[in-house]
Amino acid sequence: MIRSVFINIKKVYKYAINYRKYLFIYLLFVPFISAISVLIPLFLAKEIVFVNDALYNELLKMALIILLVEIFNQAAEYISRMSLLIYFRKTMRMLKIKVLKSVMHIKNKDLDELSTGAIIERINSDCNNMAEIIPNLVDNLIGILSNIGILLAIFIINKILFVYLLSGAIIIFIFKNMSIKYMYEYEKRSRKQRDKVTSFITELVKGIRDIKVLNANTSFINETEKRILEHDKIVYTGRKVQNGYSFLTEVIYSLINFIFIVLSIVLIKNNYLSLPGFIALFYYIERIYSMFNFYTHLQEDFKDFDLSCKRVFEVIEGNTFEKERFGSKEIKKIKGNFEFRNVNFAYKEKVPVLKDVSFKVKANTTVAFVGKSGAGKTTIFGLLAKLYEANSGDILIDNININDLTEKAIRSNMTIINQSPYIFNMSIYDNMKLVSPKASKKDIINACKAACLDDFIESLPDKYDTVVGEGGILLSGGQKQRLAIARALVQKTKIILFDEATSALDNETQKSIQDAINNMQGDFTILIIAHRFSTVINSDKIIYIDDGKIIAEGTHDELLKTCKGYKKLYELELKNNV
Repeated sequence: MIRSVFINIKKVYKYAINYRKYLFIYLLFVPFISAISVLIPLFLAKEIVFVNDALYNELLKMALIILLVEIFNQAAEYISRMSLLIYFRKTMRMLKIKVLKSVMHIKNKDLDELSTGAIIERINSDCNNMAEIIPNLVDNLIGILSNIGILLAIFIINKILFVYLLSGAIIIFIFKNMSIKYMYEYEKRSRKQRDKVTSFITELVKGIRDIKVLNANTSFINETEKRILEHDKIVYTGRKVQNGYSFLTEVIYSLINFIFIVLSIVLIKNNYLSLPGFIALFYYIERIYSMFNFYTHLQEDFKDFDLSCKRVFEVIEGNTFEKERFGSKEIKKIKGNFEFRNVNFAYKEKVPVLKDVSFKVKANTTVAFVGKSGAGKTTIFGLLAKLYEANSGDILIDNININDLTEKAIRSNMTIINQSPYIFNMSIYDNMKLVSPKASKKDIINACKAACLDDFIESLPDKYDTVVGEGGILLSGGQKQRLAIARALVQKTKIILFDEATSALDNETQKSIQDAINNMQGDFTILIIAHRFSTVINSDKIIYIDDGKIIAEGTHDELLKTCKGYKKLYELELKNNV
């Protein structure tokens, strides 16, 4: 494990290399602090061995000198620890940002299986453990070094008690070491279950409004309690065993102390030990046990660190969670043409979603996809944005294979607006700036006007500075949709994909969004998935898809004449709207 720990320390240090000056300031003081910790006990031991009544005044002077040295030592420790605190904070921040960046590039198929709680725990707890390792390592090494001075002091004062106390410390260490090995396995199980608890509570908080409406408070609380209880059982079992080891250790510790006192009395009676020597040894006895405690703590830190590194580097290095892959070709100015050639795709093996799909879309045209739920329409959008990779076939943008393009070339030129776009808990203005930092206030207002949202914003007391709440809770469904459209416009992406963007809206709101879409036609390549035919009938082309296959293409009038499936869906909508 030691080799693994130092390999991981080297990896972690790479993320903190820009802040190494703070670590070096800390390390400059370490030799001095360690030397003081070792030399003072040795000095006292020599004085105690030769102590007599005439030297008591000298001892008082020595005590004063030691006090001044200790104050200076504490000042040095303060400066070094403040440097270490800065190093820790900056390292922790860099690690968290690195994990976040890595999560952003994990393939969606792996993200679909990775819980929110698992990601949050890796970013918070695990990154903290990783950043703490160097401070903890140095602290424990200083503790071990300083206690070596104590050990030598005890040897000078009395060799018999030195052997006895060292033997007792080794026995205590063995028991503690057994406890650490046992707890390591429980900690792995505990963290795994804690991920599940964190994930479920996160979902509960996000969905709390729906839970209230569904009157499902009791069932959700019960499920949360069940998961917490499962985690608690693991923790309880582990702590129970640990407490058992601690109890035995404390009993042995008390027994060793009792025998030490009895043995010291015998040695004093036989003139093998002075009374000041006994007092000094009694003062040092805690320190000799703590010397092995430092080693025990070091082992605990190593195990926690190693476990955290394993979980974090799973995300960063992509050995467990596969990373998205992009090409190296850039497109300076995208036109907006794209094509699917014999594309096949399945989310799970042997469950095909798209089957030999081929179609073309010309730049600056509006194309709609129509079909039953589960036909594969949304999957086409996911593949086009490279949220997933096709199993076979080719997807081309401006005649360039999507696999050859950079992430920026694909995603900076494309926006997907779905039925429930995520709106961030900040002002309307900041929501827009977040996706386009260089956008001016004028750009944002113009985008909101084109999205038929400006009048609503101007009616608000704080206008564009209105904070919309988590997930845009203070906005209606239609207002969220129009804000998402405005975000797309301010990004100035050439391709805009509407995925069921109007399916859950009332007719008036739908008309506003339809007006917003009409405002964009001719200047953008627009793809629309919609159940409402009023949204798609004016499209330049409609593609009818069924069971993962392209069945027919054409205008609304053409498909009514040539495609029975399309005509059936259209007539069904007319019937439902009567």
